[in-house]
Amino acid sequence: MRDLVVFVLDRPRHADLIGEIRAAGARAMLADDGDISGAVLAALPDGDVDLLMGIGGAAEGVIAACAVKALGGGMLTRLAPQTDRERRAIAEASLDTRRIRSADDLVDGNQIFFVATGITDGLLLDGVSLSNDRAATNSLILRCETRTRRTIVADHQIDPDS
Repeated sequence: MRDLVVFVLDRPRHADLIGEIRAAGARAMLADDGDISGAVLAALPDGDVDLLMGIGGAAEGVIAACAVKALGGGMLTRLAPQTDRERRAIAEASLDTRRIRSADDLVDGNQIFFVATGITDGLLLDGVSLSNDRAATNSLILRCETRTRRTIVADHQIDPDS
């Protein structure tokens, strides 16, 4: 268990979960934000994260499902409304908060691309770096259909007149 690394957003709602992870002997990697990055890190075959746990956003869950599916990883999720507004929206849509969903339930088919470019430095990607009249960016591109993973470091000339 001590070799297991669990990515968790550092939120008050996760305090008990973090305690349970640590009590079990696993390590909790805490982050201020980045539930999509955490999902990608957990799905990477050569990553430092073994799994992601906790409550994130629904939109972020769908985006993460695209990346996880493109990497051939697994994902289990369910709706966990945090506010009355979210509970009402779920009820109006007749969705079941007890149903466990997989990445395939969230994203149908295999014609899926996931693309991310770092703006600020993060655990998954380096942010934009500026030097004189140049900017360097770091991007990750995943294609589900072929299970292709591309990383691109691009150099951009900055137009001084813009």
